[in-house]
Amino acid sequence: MTARPIDPTDEETRAPYDPMPHGPAEVGLGPWVGDWPADERYDADLLRDGDRRNVVDRYRYWTMAAIVADLDARRHGFHVAIENWQHDFNIGTIVRTANAFLAAEVHIVGNRRWNRRGAMVTDRYQHVRYHADARALGAYLAEREVPLWGVDNLPGSLHLESAILPERVCFLFGQEGPGLSDAAREACAATFSIAQFGSTRSINASVAAAVAMHAWVREHADFGEAWRG
Repeated sequence: MTARPIDPTDEETRAPYDPMPHGPAEVGLGPWVGDWPADERYDADLLRDGDRRNVVDRYRYWTMAAIVADLDARRHGFHVAIENWQHDFNIGTIVRTANAFLAAEVHIVGNRRWNRRGAMVTDRYQHVRYHADARALGAYLAEREVPLWGVDNLPGSLHLESAILPERVCFLFGQEGPGLSDAAREACAATFSIAQFGSTRSINASVAAAVAMHAWVREHADFGEAWRG
């Protein structure tokens, strides 16, 4: 019998958690020892069987809904958007980084289908919205008074490093390779580049997204809320 290949974008075939790339083979904790906590945030199945999910220890044994509710109470004011015309493999990594930095929302512009493997299941805890095109994204953000900033090393782009980042903003990234589409550039209030000093013409889209998100975190985040693993 030939095994069916696993489609990483298929929720039914995806593993309940992805193992960490380094460190011990198993992460998390085994079954709860002792009397179970009388708290509705805890999941009975996880208490019984153990919690091996890729979550920080503060959320061990919590239900997914309880984790999302706690994250929602603390989310930051920045959004991240990426164009998806060619099923960019960077999207999963961007979603994972957006979860790590506690983005308000992640926006996929274009095709709804994207490769989730790089997200390491963090898309279950992150609000992900879909928009047909950059104009639709811009309209959605305008209703919420969130400016749209494009990030691409285009001629005339401003330096992200010297920009004063607003507390509410959405960073928009293009596809790996072609960068922001013409429609995306028109929808942006401005475009910003990340300073480079070597010979390569560009950096990876997921790396650029991480740089932009961390720039926001350095300026606006409360570091007392950060966890250390």
